[in-house]
Amino acid sequence: MISIPSKFVHLHVHSQYSLLDGAIRIDDLLNKATDYGMTSVALTDHGTMFGTIEFYEKALKAGIKPIIGCECYVAPRRLTDKTPLDHKGLRHLILLAETTQGYRNLCLMMSKAQLEGFYYRPRIDKYLLEEYHEGLIAFTACLHGEIPMLIRRNQQKEADEAARHYLKLFGEGNFFLEVQNNGIDIQESVNLALKDMSERLSIPLVASNDCHYLDKKDVRAHDVLLCIQTGKTVNDSERLKFRTDQLYFKPPEEMFEFFSDYPNALENTVSIADRCDVEFDFKTYHFPKFDAPDEQSEADYFEKRVREGFDQVMQLIKKRNPDIDETIYQERIDYEISVINNMGFPGYFLIVSDFIRYAKENNIPVGPGRGSAAGSLVAFALGITGLDPLEYGLIFERFLNPARKSMPDIDVDFCINGREEVFKYVVDKYGGGDYVAQIITYGKLKTRAVIRDVGRALDIPLREVDTIAKMVPDRLGISLDSALKEEPRLAEMAAENQDVGNLIEICRVLEGLPRHASTHAAGVVISDRPLVDYLPLYKGKKGEVVTQYDMKIVEKIGLVKFDFLGLRNLTVIENTLSLIKRQGKVIPDIDNLDLDDKDTYRLLCSGDTTGVFQLESSGMK
Repeated sequence: MISIPSKFVHLHVHSQYSLLDGAIRIDDLLNKATDYGMTSVALTDHGTMFGTIEFYEKALKAGIKPIIGCECYVAPRRLTDKTPLDHKGLRHLILLAETTQGYRNLCLMMSKAQLEGFYYRPRIDKYLLEEYHEGLIAFTACLHGEIPMLIRRNQQKEADEAARHYLKLFGEGNFFLEVQNNGIDIQESVNLALKDMSERLSIPLVASNDCHYLDKKDVRAHDVLLCIQTGKTVNDSERLKFRTDQLYFKPPEEMFEFFSDYPNALENTVSIADRCDVEFDFKTYHFPKFDAPDEQSEADYFEKRVREGFDQVMQLIKKRNPDIDETIYQERIDYEISVINNMGFPGYFLIVSDFIRYAKENNIPVGPGRGSAAGSLVAFALGITGLDPLEYGLIFERFLNPARKSMPDIDVDFCINGREEVFKYVVDKYGGGDYVAQIITYGKLKTRAVIRDVGRALDIPLREVDTIAKMVPDRLGISLDSALKEEPRLAEMAAENQDVGNLIEICRVLEGLPRHASTHAAGVVISDRPLVDYLPLYKGKKGEVVTQYDMKIVEKIGLVKFDFLGLRNLTVIENTLSLIKRQGKVIPDIDNLDLDDKDTYRLLCSGDTTGVFQLESSGMK
């Protein structure tokens, strides 16, 4: 009887963040790893690191060691070479971060792959690898790796040369020949050739399974996912198709049964996992530097600006209410200045105040402020908000609480036509695209959308798919399971019609997976150091620089987020004021409107508020 080793680690895994290619949810992955008694697991999505921090946090919480990695696309020549032959010659390479420096190098290369090397896929090249290989462990990857491809072409001499090159580049013990148990016929002969190479060249083996879905039964759903990615149907003979049902997260005993004759291929997965040790700092904020004039400190310059602004707003307040008790205001401004300085946030306020000042000086309409920031007298004094918080009994602690350190969050509304100009000013002032980026967001396969996508992929007539999709209640956050309970006809159709039943089962596997990446409408991050020191970057659809981590993750790793909201209502107000001026009439002072105007309240009471910001929803009406 064969004895089964107690440990094996999957080091080649594609999660939901290998967009429309991986179908493994991170939570499910960790649950399965726990069920298999695995103490570590890696994440190696295609060409991106979208899921890195989510995976890292959840793995630690589950008691599993997270291994950070990526399956990279390596260009055959330089990143700048972008011809059809360069696309055809693209090869895969697995990189795992052994150290924090390795993580930074991986971030840097994956950023360059997006921003400089993108040609069909985000590509790195061997020149980048030579410069940034420190702290990384490399595998030869799947059948699309350089060495497996050379073996398939019977170019063993060239395969040996390539292996020696990578061994010299990464160093002894940092480069492995990857053998896989994936059920593809050609893989077995490639495995045997790699085993022979390992013996001849003294390069160790490592076993993997190139996991794209969690369970074997999910193979049909994954096949449909590939159809959604490529815009094909399952009946298209020329489509991309994985000709195996073995790319699932296999239990250790299956891996051992297959690789028992491959020396140390399984044991090496454990030793590699043991070596990988990347830690993230979730406690330190990385504030962008505001250059105060005359060599003043940020704190001193911040207080100077606030005191000057406070004197100006007090004149306005006393003009409206001569009997105001100025002592209360003085105590409040002293308190807020003290809290902001003690919490280390003066630079944040100076930066927000600065880009709002720029907008106003360039006739770009800016909103008067919204949310909890309106409770800050400092924000009023710096021109960030446009109202007196004491007059309305607004509480500063709702915005910043010294008992609970968290970043201030100020949403700033700009005229939609001027937002890009303000953003460009910030990019130019704070270090360019290396230091300033917009933030990513992910479109998901929501319930109705996944039914339509899967229906198209299964070649079900559009009218039938549309009928099924419309049975899902039109409610935010509805799930397929909830829809089946709430709409009996949908459940009946699934039970009675095999095609509909298949559709629903596949949708269950794919529902909620990320479909595409896009740029968040408001989020902007400004860093104290090049952003690639903290995270990987991505190229948006319009060529804009975007973080590969979403808004919550960006804040979690300590980067400072600013919200630049493009608001069409401000554009409408600006156009209205221009029309009034053109007619030769008196332009109302938007900053000092009569808040007791009876006609305004009559309009609000009537509910005729379409086009009035925050008062036009059905609930407000």
